Amino acid sequence: MARTTPRQSSGWQDTAAADEDAFTPLTAQQARQWRERHPQLPLSRVLLAQAATGFVAAALAWAVTGSPQAAWSALYGALVGVLPAALAAKAMARWAAPGFPPGAALAGFFLWEAVKVILAVGMLIAAPKILGAPNWPALLIGLVLTIKVYWVGLALAQSMRSRQGQVQRVKTDGC
Repeated sequence: MARTTPRQSSGWQDTAAADEDAFTPLTAQQARQWRERHPQLPLSRVLLAQAATGFVAAALAWAVTGSPQAAWSALYGALVGVLPAALAAKAMARWAAPGFPPGAALAGFFLWEAVKVILAVGMLIAAPKILGAPNWPALLIGLVLTIKVYWVGLALAQSMRSRQGQVQRVKTDGC
């Protein structure tokens, strides 16, 4: 009995060839221009925004509940979000340096993400010893708000980039 091979659509071969032809690497000048148009959001700015969010959450917890324990719990929740993130980000920055092997950088990312999670869980477990009787809803609200605030920062950075691009286009259209 003759052995049959699976049929392949000719579209697969054409698509792969077209994709390879369509890709062209950027020149050094094009890469520099792309980096100028898409600047990185400074890590310190994200961490400061997270810390500020934690203080706002603590103030709101105190204002809403009238309890200083709720404010301390919200502030501690914010600390649980900021401290491990700052430590991991600082450590990962070294692993992501130019010229560092990509495989090692990926391993460093996973290592420091694990350290970040372990430290955050440890801080949550230690909350009753540090705070006495924490207000868990306030603590978790402070933690969640602090963790999620970087999405707001990324959205604002993208908005600023878009506005800068529009301003540049308006200036250059008349040339």
